[in-house]
Amino acid sequence: MRKKERALLIVEKLKGQYPDAACTLDYDQAWKLLVSVRLAAQCTDARVNIVVEGLFEKYPSIEALAEASVEDIEKIVHPCGLGPSKARDISACMKMLRDVYHCKVPDDFDELLKLPGVGRKSANLIMGDVFGKPAIVTDTHCIRLSNRFGLVDGIKEPGKVEKELWKIIPPQEGSDFCHRLVLHGREVCTARKAYCEECCLQEFCKKVL
Repeated sequence: MRKKERALLIVEKLKGQYPDAACTLDYDQAWKLLVSVRLAAQCTDARVNIVVEGLFEKYPSIEALAEASVEDIEKIVHPCGLGPSKARDISACMKMLRDVYHCKVPDDFDELLKLPGVGRKSANLIMGDVFGKPAIVTDTHCIRLSNRFGLVDGIKEPGKVEKELWKIIPPQEGSDFCHRLVLHGREVCTARKAYCEECCLQEFCKKVL
């Protein structure tokens, strides 16, 4: 079976298992998702959702957060880990949104990459979830499961996995497909233990084969 055929079958299987695919970070504005996804590095989405409540209550706009001191941001986001670097990136990102983009999050991938602390994963998340454009978010679940189910072969680098998936996943399916892989990686095929008897993708799994 060719990888593209395999990919289409996996897309449909995951659709049936997880019909309501969505980002698990809570947000109601694009800039808030930018902040949350930066905080989510090496931290759970559930913890981020709790921490940002206090951050956004104190600084409810791009302008307000841009004016905040890095030290104060760090105090609030400390529970997410890597506080100093995350606080610096958030502060610099909000300042750039204010000064360069007139307090609007750009809907262009390359422009998003210019923002401090925004890499390809974050930019793809914004493009897919906020702007409804084709996107592939290669987080740890996506990388691990794409290898396990034969969509890529022994590739661990996020950028290279993304490049390979663009070749076989229909553009309009990419964003939701990655969200579904996250759900599957958290609930069924976890990094610590695979609950194979509950898996809808057994027929594609290298562990089973």
